[in-house]
Amino acid sequence: MSEERLEAAPVTPIWKLFTAFMRVGAFTFGGGYAMLPMLERECVEKTGWVTHDELLDYFAIGQCTPGVIAVNTATFVGKKQRGFWGALAATAGVVLPSFLIITLLTALLSNFAEVTWVRYALRGIRVAVGVLILNTVIKLVREKIKDAAGYILCVLAFLLVALPQTLKLGFKISPVFVVIGAALVGAARCFFAERGGRK
Repeated sequence: MSEERLEAAPVTPIWKLFTAFMRVGAFTFGGGYAMLPMLERECVEKTGWVTHDELLDYFAIGQCTPGVIAVNTATFVGKKQRGFWGALAATAGVVLPSFLIITLLTALLSNFAEVTWVRYALRGIRVAVGVLILNTVIKLVREKIKDAAGYILCVLAFLLVALPQTLKLGFKISPVFVVIGAALVGAARCFFAERGGRK
């Protein structure tokens, strides 16, 4: 019995989930994919709460479900660690900094977005967020695409999302449908590979 207890993984405290995701919410700008490097540092490298592949899976599911990707991901990680209360703590932690900052700014500045220094600060933040997202995309492509079919699917998904907006074709394809389509293609490849292996 004592050996089993020693081998069991330590239980993550609720407060640790809350503070870790509060750091993610407080020190990342742009939300969504811009948060992925910070989430990797906190949840994969620093604490080992999830693997890199699990985090990417949570991101993919978060993209296809209602709500903000970062909030959905925090909920998944918290749920895995401590069930309902872990999900609640992680979700509250990632949301709280934005809620407090926005509440404070709107109370102090009636026309916050029209303040000159704020406009210039936001322009700088947009550039930094764009670089963070690009870095994440390059990292994902290098680590997760292993064959020619994967590269073809990657390029096709990019064209489906980007071309209608870039060429102003008058319609947009939701990333949700692209993710679902990619999942179906992956499932079909698995099915035919297993079927071919049996033969």
